[in-house]
Amino acid sequence: MHILLIEDETDLRVLAASGLERRGFAVDAVPTLAAAHDCLAVSRFDAAIVDRRLPDGEGLSLLPLLARHGVPALVATAFGDVEDRIAGLDAGADDYVVKPYDLDELAARLRALLRRPGQRQPPVLAQGPMRLDTGAQQAWLNDVPLDLGRREFALLRLLLEAMPGVVIRDIVQDRLYTLDEAVSPNALEAIVSRLRKRLAPGGFFIENWRGIGWRLVIGEEP
Repeated sequence: MHILLIEDETDLRVLAASGLERRGFAVDAVPTLAAAHDCLAVSRFDAAIVDRRLPDGEGLSLLPLLARHGVPALVATAFGDVEDRIAGLDAGADDYVVKPYDLDELAARLRALLRRPGQRQPPVLAQGPMRLDTGAQQAWLNDVPLDLGRREFALLRLLLEAMPGVVIRDIVQDRLYTLDEAVSPNALEAIVSRLRKRLAPGGFFIENWRGIGWRLVIGEEP
C-alpha cells in the first residue's frame, strides 16, 4: 500500500514513515501542502495521513483534492477537542487520530480505511490454494507460509486483487516504490522473477503482457 504522509515536524515525519515502512507500507513523506500537491500530480496513493497545522496552510484544505483522487484521508493532529474532531470529519476526513499516536494503531486504521466499501478488497484474499492476509502481511500457498519481501508481497496482493485481469506496469511501480526511490529498468522484472519462482511449485504462474503489465493465472507456465 502506497501512503502519502503530510507532516511538518521532521522527527515525527521520519519516525512515522520508517515505522509504517516496517509494517509493510510504501511511504512518501512531505512537510507541506505544496509538496503534497506535487506528489498527487505525479503518483497514485492508497491513502493519506494529513496533519492540520502545516507551514503553508490548514491540512483540512487538502481533503477535497484527496477525495477527487479517490484517496481516503486519515487526519493525524494535535487538535484533539471534540469540536476539532467534528470539524475534521465534517471536512471530509475518513478517520481522525490525535497525537501522540501509536504506530501499530495507525497502521491498523489505515488497513481499516482500505477495507471500506469502494476502497479495497477484504483483508484476506484467496484464490485456490493461495491465501493472503493483508493485516498480518503474510501469504500461504497450500497452507505453507511464503517467505516474501515487502515488494514481493505487495506485488502478489495487486495480482490477486486484479485476477483474472492484468495489473498495469505503471500501477505496480506506483504501489511498490516511493517517489524518491530510484527504479532501475530491470527492478520490476527482478521482483516478478523472484515471486514467479516462489509461486510456480504451487501451480500459479505470472503471465507477462509485454509492454503492459502482468497477470496471475492458475496453471503451468507455457
